[in-house]
Amino acid sequence: MNAPLFRRLLDQQSAERRAVVLDLGPARTETVALFSQFRCRLEFADLGDSYEQLNAEAGSPPLQLIESVLPRRRQEAADIVLCWDLLNYLQQPVLKALMARVAARSRPGTLVHALIAYSAPRMPAKPDRYAATPDGQLLIRHTTGAECAAPRYTPEDLRNCLPDYKVESAMLLKNGMQEFLLRSTRRTET
Repeated sequence: MNAPLFRRLLDQQSAERRAVVLDLGPARTETVALFSQFRCRLEFADLGDSYEQLNAEAGSPPLQLIESVLPRRRQEAADIVLCWDLLNYLQQPVLKALMARVAARSRPGTLVHALIAYSAPRMPAKPDRYAATPDGQLLIRHTTGAECAAPRYTPEDLRNCLPDYKVESAMLLKNGMQEFLLRSTRRTET
């Protein structure tokens, strides 16, 4: 899949400046190899296996539950967050609570990459697995053949659910996904 905004995010990386990358998907060999060319630390959360647990809470999930599905908190704040298609699978209160905790672990100005099911009314019933290639393309491994209704979050929905972020760029892709680069505006918690 061609992902121009993901490629832009890569182009902004430097071999000299250290970065912390929080990937909300599973560890993929291709993604590790791609980011190994930069001075960075990679952290993986694999929330594709936890989204149902988060959505099962009435309203917003407790802080302890959200913290338990994220990697152990370290002193360095995130510079890049890779959401892939995960946000499509979170109910709005869960999306807001999770991304507030991610923002609290991020530097001001952190870039967040996300793919939102936008024009298609249906999407895979579980989050896909993404891997990045050196040319900025994304390899997609489908986890299921089953489908479910897509929430089709609008930019307004995202603005309401993600008050700690502003949309830096958005682009409609040929496959009907809307690709987003969001920038964190929240101050890091100590």
